Amino acid sequence: MEITKIINNNVVSCIDPNGRELVVMGKGIGFGKKAGQTIDENSAEKIFRMDNQDSLEKFKELLSNIPIEYVQLSNDIIAYAKTSVGIRLNQNVYLTLIDHIHFVIERFKEQRHFENALFEEIRLFYSKEYLVGKYALRLIEERMGLCMPDDEAASIALHLVNAEYDARISDTFHMTVMIREMMERIEEKFPQFEEKSMHKDWLVSNLKYMAHRLMNFPSIEGPNEEEYQNVIQRVCKEECELVDSLNDFLFQKYHYSMTTEEKMYLAISIKRTRDTYSS
Repeated sequence: MEITKIINNNVVSCIDPNGRELVVMGKGIGFGKKAGQTIDENSAEKIFRMDNQDSLEKFKELLSNIPIEYVQLSNDIIAYAKTSVGIRLNQNVYLTLIDHIHFVIERFKEQRHFENALFEEIRLFYSKEYLVGKYALRLIEERMGLCMPDDEAASIALHLVNAEYDARISDTFHMTVMIREMMERIEEKFPQFEEKSMHKDWLVSNLKYMAHRLMNFPSIEGPNEEEYQNVIQRVCKEECELVDSLNDFLFQKYHYSMTTEEKMYLAISIKRTRDTYSS
């Protein structure tokens, strides 16, 4: 790989044999080197490939001002999310999470901490991501000697959700609030849903994917299967009425509307969850 820029002693920008620019990290990998020289890929601790040129430039600027310890810490958190928990993340997670980890640690050292307003929702709706957030807090305590509150695990989880859905932090926040509002209305109708269960987790997962679709893609109605719809409306009468009220709420507040197929699927999901509580 040919070096194009020395970012600091531990990070360089390179061109790979295919002409793609990437960022290479390694202890002392840039020390004494100059642009135009080559480095062996085996000497790299981590190779970063960003999704676009704009992200690449922002990433290089970020790494030029951040100690390598923060980069290594963030890289280990992301590796844990991918390998141990099985979360699929886009490449930009390195940019956003490294920046966040650096910011939050420096802020914590100054004894400044802000509570996460969506802590409970994140812990419930994004349990896998929250698990990674808790792992991140353990790493920070081991390596930095800082014992952070669980609110920060939720904030880290939110950045992982962004990278899963390729969303902005404001969109993920918006989506989380919308899921909470739908769950509040479901639990108001069926109070037993307040208790945690595997099927409730499945219902929450359905709400997440639907909320993501509503926010990012237009509604496309599938084939009109009237006979199937009539069966669902007969078997899941209360659930269908609830879903209709949810759809009215979404349209009035957010101008979103579920497709007929989404409404039927959500009614079945609610029915299935309800049946598990009554069995």
